[in-house]
Amino acid sequence: MKVLTKGIITAFVLLLVVLCVFLFKGSSDPGANAVEIDKWQIAWVDQFDPHTSKEQLDKIDSWIDVDADGQIPMRPSVGISQWIKIQLPELTENSQVILIDKIYATHIAVNVDGIEVYESKRHFNYSINNIMVPLTAENSKETIYIGVSAETDRIGLFAPIKIGEHQGLVKDFVRNNMTDLILGSTLIFIAAIMLFCSVFLKYVNMPMWFSLCAVIFSSGLLVLTYSSFVFWLFDYTIAGRVLVVLFDIALFTLLPSLTYFFEKIFGPGKYALIRRLRKFLVTYSSLCFLILIINELSGNQFYKVYSLITIQIIGFIMVAQFLILACILMTNVIRGNKEALLFFAGFLFFALLCVGDLLWYYYSSGYYKLFLWKVGLICFLTSLIIILGRRFAENHEQVVEYSKQLELFNNELQRSEKMEIISELAASVAHEVRNPLQVTRGFLQLLVEKQQSSDKVFLNMALEELDRASAIITDFLTFAKPEGGKVTELNVLAEFVHIEGILIPLANLQGGKIAVQIPNNLYVRGNSSKFKQAFINIIKNSIEALSGQGEIQIWSYEENGQVFIHIKDNGEGMDEQVLARLGEPYFSNKTKGTGLGLMVTFRIIEVMGGRISFTSKKGAGTEAIIRFPSVNQEA
Repeated sequence: MKVLTKGIITAFVLLLVVLCVFLFKGSSDPGANAVEIDKWQIAWVDQFDPHTSKEQLDKIDSWIDVDADGQIPMRPSVGISQWIKIQLPELTENSQVILIDKIYATHIAVNVDGIEVYESKRHFNYSINNIMVPLTAENSKETIYIGVSAETDRIGLFAPIKIGEHQGLVKDFVRNNMTDLILGSTLIFIAAIMLFCSVFLKYVNMPMWFSLCAVIFSSGLLVLTYSSFVFWLFDYTIAGRVLVVLFDIALFTLLPSLTYFFEKIFGPGKYALIRRLRKFLVTYSSLCFLILIINELSGNQFYKVYSLITIQIIGFIMVAQFLILACILMTNVIRGNKEALLFFAGFLFFALLCVGDLLWYYYSSGYYKLFLWKVGLICFLTSLIIILGRRFAENHEQVVEYSKQLELFNNELQRSEKMEIISELAASVAHEVRNPLQVTRGFLQLLVEKQQSSDKVFLNMALEELDRASAIITDFLTFAKPEGGKVTELNVLAEFVHIEGILIPLANLQGGKIAVQIPNNLYVRGNSSKFKQAFINIIKNSIEALSGQGEIQIWSYEENGQVFIHIKDNGEGMDEQVLARLGEPYFSNKTKGTGLGLMVTFRIIEVMGGRISFTSKKGAGTEAIIRFPSVNQEA
């Protein structure tokens, strides 16, 4: 899934690059020596008749000169239509075409020198049109009349008109408008891929994944259905009406989806503000869906109510939503939340471009097609995907960490079960076995004293093996009841002086030496004989690990209320597999070892409230680190 997230991020970055190329490429090839007409005349009429003759239009004496770079006359009142009068220049080629890239109207009629050549009437509320009308050389110096009618406030022509070679203008027109088609289609395709890949997700990640999928899908649908180029491709009643409905559906889906994704990232918020906002938006979107269905089934009879709720009110709701989310984001950014910083960066860039778009839109009195928000949208969605990728990476790391902890827990559980089994076995069997061994040893000892033959050697061997068996049973009893004995405050240095005196002869036999560096003010609580037994086992193992000349270093100190004792040798060391099994019953890497010595040592240290750990490397020696709770002698 991390690979998929990286792939989606890469796709968004490439999409942003392509989008920027399209946006800033400009009109490097404006279509085969195209001529721009930036001056025309307009006249307002009370009744719009698309079949008005040229003679009737010539009789109108209230024509107003209009300059595309100057002040555009505003509509006097609702219901009034407009005729536009354009004087054609000299046309020299037969493959000429007039291109009107953007004209606001729901009903349009084009009359070239008295001949009606184009008419379009929309029965849905989308007033931005693209018109392309063929011309010939015979139309030179002729007059074009364009009649427009609309129920909205925006009506008429507000940008220069291009006249030029057909193929060049078409290529230029398609290239300039292809951005919306590419952007919207790509976003929808990415959302579809995410939806397909959701089958590989675990349930815990699905809500966040589906909410982001809905955000990307609705954003792509918004971009696609907002473009006038799509309406130009499907300029007939049913398709156009479907596109308008899809735009509204995408908008109703985007608001709650974005808030839900926000909630899954940052939680319900203080006083559950984000959760309440999400529930409100879900309720509001459901109401909008219901009114949309009623309006469509009634043939657009409830459009005023629908427009009030879904166009006018939704703007204030979006502003309030963005302000609430921005305040919560700022709070999380101040707290050092990296995901909030990413979200805020994408959101801020998107908001700034949207504000710029809206300011220019209101400055031009609504005669501006929102444009910059698309770039901001891509950056914002990219930040959301990066946040999702970070969350998946963190989840993966948590799963790995949980797996390691679970493995340690299982190992500890198995060790505890083994210890419990050995403890029960020792408690039930040791006493029963020890008594007959002592009796047998007594009789053998009597036989040895009376025997004068060579059989005495074998009897002595039998006694040694009985002593060895008795020592093993003693270890069992020590493991079964390590808490036995008087518990006192032990001076660590004094205890190790006795231990050193016992083990120095054994170390000398192995060619090694023991160096002890322990201060006199360290105290722990425990039984002296058990303490000595545990450390004699550890140090004895270190002595046996020495090969030739070697040294065992023992030092101790107090830190954070605990006494640390280090025992380090430069012997043969152990690999990780052997190190992991230390303390297991019957496990030993010595030829004649029983595996009970370290098992008893672990249990004694555990009963004293301590912990033991080993670090080792093959050929580089082993270090044992034991820690006990410190006892304040002065208290």
